[in-house]
Amino acid sequence: MSGIFRDRDSAERTYNSLHSRGYGKDDVNLLMSDETRKTHFGDDNFHTDLGDKAMEGAGVGSAIGGTAGAIIGAIAAIGTSVALPGLGLIIAGPLAAALAGAGAGGLTGGLVGALVGSGIPEEHAAEYEEGVNNGGIVMGVKPRNAEDAQYFEDEFRRNNGDKIYRY
Repeated sequence: MSGIFRDRDSAERTYNSLHSRGYGKDDVNLLMSDETRKTHFGDDNFHTDLGDKAMEGAGVGSAIGGTAGAIIGAIAAIGTSVALPGLGLIIAGPLAAALAGAGAGGLTGGLVGALVGSGIPEEHAAEYEEGVNNGGIVMGVKPRNAEDAQYFEDEFRRNNGDKIYRY
């Protein structure tokens, strides 16, 4: 399940609702532009669990080369969060590890190719790419059961989520 959030407050409320159901930071995917991370989660902003997750990969971003092979190696070495300065993205959560597993082709095809490679339908991936390019925060989680899926869908909607899809 995934959706786009247009502001930090909506994303924070949604992230907290996931946490309240027993989902930890390693269960939640975040995808945003580096510019969005700086705007909403940079040094001038107060720190929260979501903000800390968004910042996890930022410190290592400058150390990552621009080639797809270097990016893949860095994702694999770092774990579940990474900044990709060549693409201007921050990816945090299981999606980062999945992209590493997809190999260089997952990133050389751009964000849409990477998202499709991780199991998101192409039309939804294109919507998410547009959302990220327009300052949105894409958040995703794999619900453990149907009850959680319904709860999360309701929470995404209640917190002004857009383009909410279940997979």
